[in-house]
Order: sequence, then C-alpha cells, then structure tokens
Amino acid sequence: MKAGKALLSPQQIRAQEKLAILLAFIAGYTDATGLIQWKTYVSFMSGNTTQLGAGFFSGKSEIVITSITVITSFLIGVYIGSCITLWKKRKAKTIVFYITSGIMILYTFINYNHQIPVIPSIAVIGFAMGMMNTIVTSVGNLKVNTDFVTGTLNSLAKNIAIFTMSNDKNEKKESKDYAIHLLLLWIGFVSGAFTSSFLINLLEKCTLLVPAILLLTCSGLISNPITKKN
Repeated sequence: MKAGKALLSPQQIRAQEKLAILLAFIAGYTDATGLIQWKTYVSFMSGNTTQLGAGFFSGKSEIVITSITVITSFLIGVYIGSCITLWKKRKAKTIVFYITSGIMILYTFINYNHQIPVIPSIAVIGFAMGMMNTIVTSVGNLKVNTDFVTGTLNSLAKNIAIFTMSNDKNEKKESKDYAIHLLLLWIGFVSGAFTSSFLINLLEKCTLLVPAILLLTCSGLISNPITKKN
C-alpha cells in the first residue's frame, strides 16, 4: 500500500490528490465512452481480460479481437508513458499530458470528418489511456491507480478496517486519511462515467474533447515534486 518515503509538503500532497481525482474522472469518462460507443472498456483491463477469456470459450472472434487489441494497446501505452516519466529531463514531467490530450484531439478531428472503425478507435484510445495511467502513481505515501477501481475499493476497505480495529492513534489517522483519498478517487471515477453517459448524446463525435481539455487543465497542477518517483 505504501510507496516508500515521500519528502513532500502538505501542499504538494494536496496537489497530487487533486490531480489524481481529476485523472480518475477522465478515466471514468473515457471508459464509459468506450463502453457506450464500442462495447469495450478502454481503461478497465480486468473487464477486457474477462471478456477475452469468455470470448475464447464461446468462439466469439469479434470479442477476442477487440479485447486483444485494447489490452495490447493499453500495455504499449503504459510502457511508453513509463519510459517518458522515467526520463530525467524536466520537460518529461508534463509531456505525457500533452501527448495523451493531443491523441484525443487528433482522433476527434479525424473521426469528425471520416468515421474511424471500432478496432483502430479502441487501439488509439486504449493506448492513450495506458499513457495516462502512468501520470500519478501515488498520493504522498499511498499508492493509487486512477483507472483501477477494484484496487481502489480493495485498499479503501482495508484502510477502513485498520481505522476501526487499530488502537494506535497515528495508524488510525493515517488509515483515515488514506480512506478519504481512495473514496474521493472512486467518486471521481463514477462521476466521470456518469458525465460521459449524459454528454455523449449531446457532443456525439466531439465527446472525447472533454477529457482532452481536462488533461491540458491538469498539466497546470503538475510540478517537479508531483511526478517525482519515490
């Protein structure tokens, strides 16, 4: 659950928390968009893995192809995003925001003029979500994943258990703070999914401009300490 020692001020931790919640909102929004438009998750790889296994068993080749495509694209996105964030130059701190946002904007522009088929769509957006997944990996000492709701709920329940069972004041305070962070992450994801479901009929082919613009906004919250690996 902990990510090692973090030499961050309370202000920096709060900035991390805000950024993580916004990214969870974006992940929920984009995942819901993928599910509604293409019947495929673009950030929830547990669901795609389940569909892949079920598709193999039932002989549904379309599900197998879409699942393999989005999982592979997501993995490549995580790999490239991780390489960029491990790059020691200062510019690498915000470049993932711009690349991910740029991918969504370019996709929207092309798709607006020429309908992009399902497979290329989930490949491109799955790749973008994989990259985004590498932006924030912790809030203070707490490891977080902005698009992995199962892990978030698991950690939330564990920290609530520690809070209710522990007699150590420091441990109770720490677990309570962690539980609040995790609950806010979950709320962010759910809010994003709800917002996508509401806006997709209004924005239609422009629906992915919302997360693209939010990513550019998020880049203003980032500074050297926020993306520093502990």
